[in-house]
Amino acid sequence: MELEEFFKDAKRVLICGIGNDTRGDDAFGVYVVEKLKERISNQKVVFLNCGEMPESYAGKIIRENPSHVVFIDAVHFEGKPGEIVLADPEGTLGEAFSTHKMPLKLLVGYLKQNINSRFILIGAQPKQTGLFVEMSRELKDSAERLVNILERILAEI
Repeated sequence: MELEEFFKDAKRVLICGIGNDTRGDDAFGVYVVEKLKERISNQKVVFLNCGEMPESYAGKIIRENPSHVVFIDAVHFEGKPGEIVLADPEGTLGEAFSTHKMPLKLLVGYLKQNINSRFILIGAQPKQTGLFVEMSRELKDSAERLVNILERILAEI
């Protein structure tokens, strides 16, 4: 699925950045969300830096009642470092290896019982997730590309 196609008919979008900014490439999701926050001011788009525990934001996500929810995270899917994948968070990547407590699949299942939204996971293959390492050049480049793409798409909602 193309991102433009996912956002078709979007009325209210919630972007959730997931990750830990002290663990190298695991910072991908929070890095992207913080950059987007700086560049976009659109009443129809809400940004959440969920850190390592997106499930802690379930109540806030439900209260925002978005038409579209985007999760952005570093995800191990055997790709090349920095490679981006678009996935259904209830599919296999939603339960993939993660440094986070609850699989995204369970969170999305819960959210779907409470809101009528479309969900997508934008994952990036990490290169290094050691403690107190910098984000790799590959992930930083991918993050910048993704920020530019999302900035363009979200400006039109």
